[in-house]
Amino acid sequence: MQVINEYIVSSEKILFEGDGYSEAWEKEAEKRGLPNLKTTPLALDAMVNEKNTKLFIENGIYSHSELEARHEIELEKYIKKVQIEGRIMGEMATSMILPPAIRYQNLLAKNIKGLKEAGLTEEAYANQKQILDKISEHINKASDLVEKMIEARKIANAIENTRTKAIAYESQVKAAFFDQIRYHADKLELLVDDKEWYLPKYRELLFLR
Repeated sequence: MQVINEYIVSSEKILFEGDGYSEAWEKEAEKRGLPNLKTTPLALDAMVNEKNTKLFIENGIYSHSELEARHEIELEKYIKKVQIEGRIMGEMATSMILPPAIRYQNLLAKNIKGLKEAGLTEEAYANQKQILDKISEHINKASDLVEKMIEARKIANAIENTRTKAIAYESQVKAAFFDQIRYHADKLELLVDDKEWYLPKYRELLFLR
């Protein structure tokens, strides 16, 4: 119990029983003087900061060059993962999400045109027009974001310094485009007819037998 008490007191600064992902903990951590590194590339810098380098070297765990090498490897692993995720996201958007959305867009447009030619008033196809407008908006946004993400990846790929490249991939590729592309893809999933959609929809994944 004496040993446990000592460790509880010495680790008091990092003990927190609430939600570690919440804004409350973020504020509390700042109050306690704890670091709050929100991205992987910046968090990996802890491997080679002065305090931790001294700890590893003095205890004969790693040499300075070994730490530098491991830091470089972890940064490269991060870059590769974001590269792969970005490529897959772009491929899925262009080959599995946009095509069925465009096909359904054309069906709606043909339906609206037929109703117009039949002499119906605009009120008769107002709902179809509203759905068509939403689908068109999400198609255009998703397509535009994918193209911009590809260009951002090309710029990041040209960076030679591994750390700078990892930071660019996080801020200019992942943070800048992943969530936005996902948002428009999710909206299209809700709007496009199930018969046209290539991928399983969320409700199908949840209740698939």
